[in-house]
Amino acid sequence: MKQSRTTRIWGGFVLLLLLLIVFLIWNVAAGSVRLSASEIKEIFLGGGDLNQRRILLNIRLPRILTAMLLGGALSVSGYLLQTFFHNPIAGPFVLGISSGAKLTVSIAMIVLLSRGIVSSSGGLILAAFLGAMLSMGFVLAISQKVKRMSLLVVCGVMIGYICSALTDFLVTFADDSNIVNLHNWSMGSFSGMSWENVRTMGHVCTVTLILVFFLSKPIRAYQLGETYAQNLGVPIKHFRAALILLSSVLSACVTAFAGPISFVGIAVPHLMKSLFRTAEPLFMIPACWLGGGVFCLFCDLIARTAFAPTEVSISSVTAVFGAPVVIYMMIHRKAG
Repeated sequence: MKQSRTTRIWGGFVLLLLLLIVFLIWNVAAGSVRLSASEIKEIFLGGGDLNQRRILLNIRLPRILTAMLLGGALSVSGYLLQTFFHNPIAGPFVLGISSGAKLTVSIAMIVLLSRGIVSSSGGLILAAFLGAMLSMGFVLAISQKVKRMSLLVVCGVMIGYICSALTDFLVTFADDSNIVNLHNWSMGSFSGMSWENVRTMGHVCTVTLILVFFLSKPIRAYQLGETYAQNLGVPIKHFRAALILLSSVLSACVTAFAGPISFVGIAVPHLMKSLFRTAEPLFMIPACWLGGGVFCLFCDLIARTAFAPTEVSISSVTAVFGAPVVIYMMIHRKAG
């Protein structure tokens, strides 16, 4: 039994790594300008056509790394929220946290751009974190009044709609052409990423993931019940605050760079639990990170190439593949 479980876990990680490599190579080669294996090799060796070199090194690679990093961050954020609320359909998008972050980032960008100031990556993350915490505050306040988790999710969706409506209002009536272009970002997109953006999100996501991984044992105890966790010496109040902060940082980082991305934070943790047949954080945290990266690489590939040269919003593609998973979860949970 133990050997079978070990084999399943190792097999799951091998499968995720193989899928990650496949979609990584596919994303490098595919696009409006297709690159052959020999051309890619030549570019990495320092040669190749100048235009192809710019496309690969300055456009595609930053975008690919962004999809991997932010997809993993969003998935882990969803896993933390599901642990906090003991609800498998809790996630940053559904609870309105991503929309709150989107609203504050939009306000910050509009104010700064109207004064001719270009916002830094750190400033955008800070603005998104503020919005995420405000939305989370509303959700936590509602959770004290609402006993049924289904109603809490509905309230979260309503908060998301309000924040999205306010964001759309601000973007629509903005005068500056640069501000009007925020519409693409507000729909969710991995395009236009620079190496500076990748470095910033890489530092934030890596540090946050390490902190989350250190919480593996308390998370496991909390999954078995608050009383059980308290008996093991877990400081529940501080632990719950840590879950909220870490989840909000990851969600804020995603929203600051790519806008709101739907269903990844709900669907991927569920898929990982189904694949590994376990909810243990020691395995689920890295699995969610890898699974989120694979899922977003796959969805971004479709967003870029399915209707090329027209690009589809990444949030639309993740909804197409993520929503059926959520529907299945809700039906299966009700039937169970």
